[in-house]
Amino acid sequence: MIRPYTDPDLEDLLDTWEAASAVAHPFLSPEFLDQERVNIPNLYLPNTETWVAEMDDCVVGFVALMGNEVGALFVHPDHHRSGIGHALIEKARKLRGELQVEVFTNNQIGRGFYAKQGFELINVKTHDQTGFEVMRLRLPAPS
Repeated sequence: MIRPYTDPDLEDLLDTWEAASAVAHPFLSPEFLDQERVNIPNLYLPNTETWVAEMDDCVVGFVALMGNEVGALFVHPDHHRSGIGHALIEKARKLRGELQVEVFTNNQIGRGFYAKQGFELINVKTHDQTGFEVMRLRLPAPS
């Protein structure tokens, strides 16, 4: 089930983010990831529209939207390739139409997922906080 994020979801959401980040972002420094864990509840969640995927009363994935930008999309690795990420993207498309996202060039899992969803490359730039390259991708609104 996909539903709006609520405050009691925070620990499951953080656990999902941490597990997925360990798999998709092993190149990021522990210091950067520690700061992001602080930023999620204090900076990102208050400024995004966040939807969670729930299974057995536990959050196993989420998408955070800032306008038409996917600010975050994470699915717990135990649930990769189960359709949850696709369902979260479809929810975002129903809400926003065209979507854009930035994904680290080194994130092979994310790049493959977004390509499978139909996202197209807009540009590549350097991520200011980490120095790694990020790709900006676009998914046109459904016809």
